[in-house]
Amino acid sequence: MPETRQDLAKLTFGVLTIVLLIGASLWTLRPFLGATIWAVMIVVASWPALLWFQARLWRRRSLAVLAMVLILLLLFVLPLTLAVFTISAHADEIVDWFKSMLAQGLPPPPDWVAQLPLVGPKLAAAWADFAAAGLAGVEARILPHTRELTGWLLSKAGGAGALALQFLLTVVIAGVMYAQGEAAATQVLRFGRRIGGPRGEASVVLASKAIRGVALGVGVTAIVQSLAGGIGLAIAGVPFAGLLTAVMFIMCIVQIGPILVLLPATAWMFWTAPTGWAIFMLVWTLVVVTMDNFLRPVLIRRGADLPLLLIFAGVIGGILSFGLVGIFVGPVILAVAYTLIDAWLQDADTQAG
Repeated sequence: MPETRQDLAKLTFGVLTIVLLIGASLWTLRPFLGATIWAVMIVVASWPALLWFQARLWRRRSLAVLAMVLILLLLFVLPLTLAVFTISAHADEIVDWFKSMLAQGLPPPPDWVAQLPLVGPKLAAAWADFAAAGLAGVEARILPHTRELTGWLLSKAGGAGALALQFLLTVVIAGVMYAQGEAAATQVLRFGRRIGGPRGEASVVLASKAIRGVALGVGVTAIVQSLAGGIGLAIAGVPFAGLLTAVMFIMCIVQIGPILVLLPATAWMFWTAPTGWAIFMLVWTLVVVTMDNFLRPVLIRRGADLPLLLIFAGVIGGILSFGLVGIFVGPVILAVAYTLIDAWLQDADTQAG
């Protein structure tokens, strides 16, 4: 009996020591955790591209890593940083332009608005209410929601300078991971195997596939939608087309979509532009807004064969729970949990049979 108590105390203190070491390590690395998580997601999602570059650059890893870092700077850091700085620099100008547009008075809704299926009567009624309220009424209704949305985005993204620094740190860490990717992957697989055997190793592989699927489904869809929407705005002659494209990109990344930009732009076209251009903008908006309905599922399926609802719930829940990095963390958590539960149920069915 005393020997049993001694073993129990030894085990308890051993587990407590490990927990304290892990907690202290995470606390020490806390300033780098966000950038490290983003770097892991980027490296896992773009690892096939690194191997492609390596095969064509005389099989030299250093040249392939340099190429990937430069691509990240051009495609990841530069656009997002410019988008944040552009939005910050033109915020007052946008507000002044919006107020001047409202000061001219909102015309009554066209007859075709009320004839739209499902939403036509409600949209026409809301439009008529805004037109009757005038500038003061519109400001009273919109500005509180605008402040809430702006405050939420700023709380998630932080200041523009801090965000740019975080992106640069992410690229540096990603470069190191590109150079040592195979060794890191081996250690992670060993860890998964040590915890759960073959299933633990399979969960690690599934997590990497989920990351790649979300990166393709969310990232590529956001780029395509925002670029398509920006092209339409530029062709139609909508003011601040470049700035609105940046706003659409951020909204697509956080799964809001481009409709909050394209719908007011379309209404502005019907208000001020010739009818032909306004109809063009309406058709273009419908195409861009519905583009993700078929593009995102195809891209996600290329990365991971998981239920689309599971991935979408992981993206939305991850954003609300963890901020922007939750775009990848949420789906990975749900994907691993879904796979383990499914394997557990299959074992029960096998034993019962």
